[in-house]
Amino acid sequence: MGARFDFIIVGAGSAGCVLANRLSEDPNKRVLLIEAGPRDWNPFIHMPAGLSKLINFKSINWNYNTQPEPALNNRELYWPRGRVLGGSSSINAMCFSRGHRSDYDDWANAGNPGWSWKEVLPYFKRSQDQARGADELHGVGGPLRVEDLSFTNPLSEVFIQAAEQAGFARNNDFNGPTQRGVGFYQVTQRAGRRCSTAAGYLKPVRNRPNLKVLTHALTHRILFDGGRAVGVSYRRFGRMLKAYASNEVILSAGAINSPHLLMLSGIGPASMLEPHGIEMVSNNPSVGQNLQDHLDVCTLTRCSQPITYDQLNELRVGLNYFLRGQGEGTSNIAEAGAFLVSGRGRTDRPDIQMHFVPALLDDHGRNRLPGDGYTLHACPLRPQSRGHLALQSANPAQPIAIHPNYLSEAEDLEIMLDCIRLSREIFAQPAFKPFRAHEILPGDHIHDRDGLIDFIRTKAETIYHPVGTCRMGSDEAAVVDPSLRVNGVEGLRVVDASIMPTLVGGNTNAPTIMIAEKAADLIVGREPLSPAI
Repeated sequence: MGARFDFIIVGAGSAGCVLANRLSEDPNKRVLLIEAGPRDWNPFIHMPAGLSKLINFKSINWNYNTQPEPALNNRELYWPRGRVLGGSSSINAMCFSRGHRSDYDDWANAGNPGWSWKEVLPYFKRSQDQARGADELHGVGGPLRVEDLSFTNPLSEVFIQAAEQAGFARNNDFNGPTQRGVGFYQVTQRAGRRCSTAAGYLKPVRNRPNLKVLTHALTHRILFDGGRAVGVSYRRFGRMLKAYASNEVILSAGAINSPHLLMLSGIGPASMLEPHGIEMVSNNPSVGQNLQDHLDVCTLTRCSQPITYDQLNELRVGLNYFLRGQGEGTSNIAEAGAFLVSGRGRTDRPDIQMHFVPALLDDHGRNRLPGDGYTLHACPLRPQSRGHLALQSANPAQPIAIHPNYLSEAEDLEIMLDCIRLSREIFAQPAFKPFRAHEILPGDHIHDRDGLIDFIRTKAETIYHPVGTCRMGSDEAAVVDPSLRVNGVEGLRVVDASIMPTLVGGNTNAPTIMIAEKAADLIVGREPLSPAI
């Protein structure tokens, strides 16, 4: 008949591990957490600088590719997503960024009561264990440790100095009163080790008798009794199994897999499901729509001194890290960054984000370039372009087709050009003079508009922030309501980045954790945390 639980959570990623912790706090509630990937055993997950190696481990990654992108020379872009306990929080660059406070006010104003900045800030604080201490914007004692980097490359400070010379203010806390400026990122680490949601939220509670965690389990479908979700079917080690939930089934599989699972289970556009013989449970044309992502363009410069991370002695770095917990191994590589205003958006809200890397980084690190250099990632924070997901098969093992539709809106291309202009402006400052040899990409010879546009279409890549495909809203077209309940059925919620109506202005990991913290209260019926004043 299948095992029985009160709650079933599908996906042990940035949101799922949070829910597993919070929902199992009640010893009388039985919780099942299902993850398609393995345990987070890989040592490169826990060693922050090991993220550069994780690209080679296909077993902990969904390894998605988009469909050919019309505005990017019909390229199929690589979209890595975590397929392991901790999800993408186990393979990301650990930058802790909440976005801009007005992002959440925009959510509330779009018909999502309870999601304004003052109402979500307490959940950010509850999640956090801020090494700098508590204040009105930061919390301590939470499962997610947030620290300053213990080691940084000298070029990261050079980048900050150059940005100051270019007229941008230094900011020691991108999550403080002001987001705008340039500085070092804080990171989700504890004592120099990655603090994924698996490490911060799941590991401390794994031994709770009312919490069961299944890895290597691919969920195939949600099971329904009439219009109510009552369980899931999944494949594990070659066997098809079922599990049942008396309270709720919760999808926390991410912006790609949560809408995919809804469609496989009969919730989605009828025009997309019927050709594959999937029985309709609820016709919702919005499932898989509203796909948004930050598109990134990199400026690479050859360094005239051998001080980058390109030529590190990996044995020395590894021994220093694993024996002493020190040195380059504690770096998240993307150590410094910036939130800047292009002049096209609101003057008080940055619309460009940068990540500085003291190494040459091309094609997600898969293309190793010779020599020493440094890279500046830059992306528009609020793209106007919208994409969608398209079901290709009723077979759960067949990936859904990803159509980001990048640069389909003209304004997005203009801000991408601003990203290159500002990157070059910073690299041209006196602080970089002792280290600057020549520009590798786009290349010293490319300055005309057509040449730069061709470079963008040839080289732009995702910065790993897909959201929006199970949009939250109060309107009939929304996939979930402001309590994250799936419209048209009962007993089913979605809790992950897919519910975001619009992208936040920054990295998406911390906001996803906040969403799960808030959802836990919604699910168990607790009074929401008091809004910030």
